[in-house]
Amino acid sequence: MEEKEEGSGLRSMDSEQLREEAHKMVDFIADYYKTIENFPVLSQVQPGYLGKLLPDSAPDHPEPLQHVLNDIQEKILPGVTHWQSPNYFAYFPSNSSIAGFLGEMLSAGLNIVGFSWITSPAATELETIVLDWLAKALNLPDDFYSTGQGGGVIQGTASEAVLVVLVAARDKILRRVGRSALNKLVTYASDQTHSALQKACQIGGLNPELCRLLKTDSSTNYALSPDVLSEAISSDITSGLIPFFLCATVGTTSSTALDPLPALGRIAKINNIWFHVDAAYAGSAGICPEYRHHIDGVEEADSFNMNAHKWFLTNFDCSLLWVKDRSALIQSLSTNPEFLKNKASQENMVIDYKDWQIPLGRRFRSLKLWMVLRLYGLEGLRSYIRNHIDLAAYFEELVAQDARFKIVVPRTFSLVCFRVLPPPNSEDHGNKLNHDLLDSVNATGNVFITHTVLSGQYILRLAVGAPLTEKRHVKGAWQILQDKATALLGSL
Repeated sequence: MEEKEEGSGLRSMDSEQLREEAHKMVDFIADYYKTIENFPVLSQVQPGYLGKLLPDSAPDHPEPLQHVLNDIQEKILPGVTHWQSPNYFAYFPSNSSIAGFLGEMLSAGLNIVGFSWITSPAATELETIVLDWLAKALNLPDDFYSTGQGGGVIQGTASEAVLVVLVAARDKILRRVGRSALNKLVTYASDQTHSALQKACQIGGLNPELCRLLKTDSSTNYALSPDVLSEAISSDITSGLIPFFLCATVGTTSSTALDPLPALGRIAKINNIWFHVDAAYAGSAGICPEYRHHIDGVEEADSFNMNAHKWFLTNFDCSLLWVKDRSALIQSLSTNPEFLKNKASQENMVIDYKDWQIPLGRRFRSLKLWMVLRLYGLEGLRSYIRNHIDLAAYFEELVAQDARFKIVVPRTFSLVCFRVLPPPNSEDHGNKLNHDLLDSVNATGNVFITHTVLSGQYILRLAVGAPLTEKRHVKGAWQILQDKATALLGSL
């Protein structure tokens, strides 16, 4: 529609208007990044703050974009925790980048829904190619390439990835032993495994009591012990249960523990168990030859997952999943209603990614990954990852030099787990002290870190990984930690 409708601001999609308004938005985002260090990293608002600032119903008439941008600046940004701030050291990173943003923008602009090949052939074929590129960069076994029986697919998150492979493994075993055996199926993982596994078991209709989260401790740096796993499997088989799924982690959320893939893979193979490897955070480091050995044993896995949106400069969401046997996924997840039937699909000439995931609809996510790989190159991405690891090693050195602090587990990637040591005879072994230190550091707004609990001890985590973080930010974070620790220890 060429003419502007009376009383309307924006037309639904007018190229000249898009150009004009989108330029304003890009300027707004660029200015945000220019001033990102001025915001408190962790939002300081109270629950329910926004309801007091916004009207109680939507406007009847259009408003100018500038009014909306003003509200974003004044009302929305104070309620944002700034994940891309160089002083963000919490959880694990969620990387944004110019390439990732441009790819996301193009994906939003084209706005295709690529559930089957015919709905946009380029979306399917680019995804297949880019996942093969990355399989090559990670030196994954040939079985994970699209040229064989397996292949890669982009999921939303690692939680979706583990759910789809768990369901595929469930149905594969039930085809053999009968559907009535569902409540006898046993899942295995360490107690450090991401909670997404338990959620997947709940959604998959499995007996929650048979989700075995096996105990780990400091003797293995919180990795899953093959002996403990073997013992649990033997005991379950003796009890008439059916072991069917093992989830190993390369870089656990709490402390980046590394489960021993080769040994676990052998146990899974002997017992005919689906072996899934979750390398959501640490998988990115596998493109660096010196860190690739951490995923040795992946050749024994049935599925492998890594989040490009964590530490690979690809805007959220973009979780990469490779499987050795695509038919296992398709048999569990495909439907073939009449309205989706088409020649290419019926003749098995193409991949229809709708059959590799939970929803039908899917965005053109491979665009941003393709742009990240092309605009940075593998060498650029390797340098980026190595820089974060160097900065974490620098922080680790600073902590080690202060006798009041202790490094809790050895650092492997860019996460440092540490705590301030309590005074002698502390009743709770310093748990309250470390909790108070975390709160006082985050309350400054100048830095954001998070915690975990290992062997009953409250531990602080500092994860380096924001795209803009430099040495000065790491040094500044340590200065705040030292100052707050001095104040707290002085008050005891």
